[in-house]
Amino acid sequence: MKTDLTTSKKGAYYEGVALQYLIEQGLILKERNYLCKLGELDLIMHDKSFLVVVEVRYRKNSLYGSAVESVTKAKQKKLIAATQYYLQQSKIKSPIRFDVIGITGDNLPEWIRNAF
Repeated sequence: MKTDLTTSKKGAYYEGVALQYLIEQGLILKERNYLCKLGELDLIMHDKSFLVVVEVRYRKNSLYGSAVESVTKAKQKKLIAATQYYLQQSKIKSPIRFDVIGITGDNLPEWIRNAF
């Protein structure tokens, strides 16, 4: 990964890495970068009967905590609110799960199912 990429390009790159990893695990992409007035949902996927909202986090190193640890309670609240809005708009009734994919440096993705 080049270090001279902008933050948004790095985000898109690592979301792509996470997406490919999840597809290899059998999940199916429903939507990417869903944006609403309450926030953004990185990846919305299907895993069997579950709708899975995936937050993707990247950290160059773990000096200030891992990528997974960067999903704070405040961030979780924003994700839940944006997901509720998404569900109201799309009329989806399936069970939901919140997962986090953390990527630190050049390490493999760390996938936390049912993270919160």
